[in-house]
Amino acid sequence: MDREPAEGAAWFAVWTRSRHELAVARQLVGKGIETFLPTLPRWSRWKDRRKRIESPLFPGYCFARIGLQESMMAVRTCSGVVSLVSTDGRPAPIRDDEIDGIRRLVTSDLQYDPCPLIHEGDVVEVVSGPLRGVVGRLVRKGTHARLLLAVDLIGQGVSVEVDAADVRAY
Repeated sequence: MDREPAEGAAWFAVWTRSRHELAVARQLVGKGIETFLPTLPRWSRWKDRRKRIESPLFPGYCFARIGLQESMMAVRTCSGVVSLVSTDGRPAPIRDDEIDGIRRLVTSDLQYDPCPLIHEGDVVEVVSGPLRGVVGRLVRKGTHARLLLAVDLIGQGVSVEVDAADVRAY
């Protein structure tokens, strides 16, 4: 879903309605706008079969390379678009090297998984597994995260190792 970039264009994140990423990307391509929708192959299971499908790597988002004010309006008028991701009320451009890095990854043969942007010291919530719903502080991040559960009043705590995919920022 690529076209030649417009002169002076920059990448922007397009926030879409739930499960509208592909439809929005197709509409943008139809309007002549360069788009990027990174996907992740996964197995979907129905009662009678399993099927390999491509799902968005970043659910709720696709990326568009736009420059002119008319192009921004063309993006905003696509069915399924909520808005362009903005800071201080203005659409926020994404650095080319960030998009290029993700593009190189998804076209490689490497295995990859989505990962929330959390850092050591952040308060996180466990979203699956036996500790689902538990909130703690991330003290180590890697394949397995180390989670600190504390009783601040007595100055004591306990740490436990959890799968990094099972935690999200709180």
